[in-house]
Amino acid sequence: MHLNRFFRSALVAGFAAMASLSAAAQDITGAGATFPFPIYAKWADAYKKETGIGLNYQSIGSGAGVKQILARTVVFGATDAPLQAEQLAKEGLVQWPQVMGALVAIVNIDGIKQGEMTFDGQTLADIYLGKIKTWNDPAIVKLNPNLKLPAAPIAVVRRSDGSGTTFVWTNYLSEVSEEWKSKVGSGTAVEWPVGVGARGNEGVAGNVAQTRNSIGYVEFAYAKQSNLTYTLLTNRTGQVLRPNRETFQAAAANAEWSKAPGYRLILTNQAGEKSWPITAATFILMHKKPQDPVAARRALDFFAWAFEKGDAMADELDFVPMPDSVVKLIKQTWANEIQVK
Repeated sequence: MHLNRFFRSALVAGFAAMASLSAAAQDITGAGATFPFPIYAKWADAYKKETGIGLNYQSIGSGAGVKQILARTVVFGATDAPLQAEQLAKEGLVQWPQVMGALVAIVNIDGIKQGEMTFDGQTLADIYLGKIKTWNDPAIVKLNPNLKLPAAPIAVVRRSDGSGTTFVWTNYLSEVSEEWKSKVGSGTAVEWPVGVGARGNEGVAGNVAQTRNSIGYVEFAYAKQSNLTYTLLTNRTGQVLRPNRETFQAAAANAEWSKAPGYRLILTNQAGEKSWPITAATFILMHKKPQDPVAARRALDFFAWAFEKGDAMADELDFVPMPDSVVKLIKQTWANEIQVK
């Protein structure tokens, strides 16, 4: 009698474990950019509640995400630094933009609140070049005549890992500063003239939050979620702008995705009076011939669901959804190039 109860309990536990393993086996695996992690996490939670299928996404940086998709250890990779068409062809990859967002400068200075401080591109470049060393430097004071700025040294924080966020940030600095362009340039990893490194948007946000008189750069959602002090920014027309959906959408409005091989467009320093100057898309990478076509189909189902039902969630975090016309192009790309079941 007791033995039968034991076997029944063991059998129930075994079925529960098998069910758990089966559910885990259906989870979609991905890795890469930390920039879109807030919206991917939000989408994943809603999608699992609706479908029972989870998303196992490793927010480890764009460089690591590209390495993982090339090694086929995940179903999809995510990067903020889009690959060139030649590399996509060589590696048998398909690339598309999933959502758009923006970067902001964040600071930790006693007495300075969100949206009170203003930078322009040249000043940011000079801070990251190490030319501007203290917060009361004349260039910063000129932009912020009404703020009480300390004579303290600027603690510069930047990414330590291979980062699409760094690619976007350094691309912008290269657009606004010839000296930055010639001495440092743009890329997912660069030879930083100054600064302390931190891993991921999460690491930079945490480091700035804990370090007085510091400056860093993160995706806007991280600044909002962590209640960090983000700054205003002067765009190429001379307008001082606040980071929000309106200014991000203005920067994205003129993007001509259909003309870009592999949808490779960089949206920094766009024209337009209301265009936020450090706006960017974040991209998904998948193999044209995936090792597991069924898993690839599940991933595409998730991304299609995000395009169809995820716009409101993106808006809540101040990400910019892809236009319907671009989504239509992307779905055609999936149908023509990715072999799924």
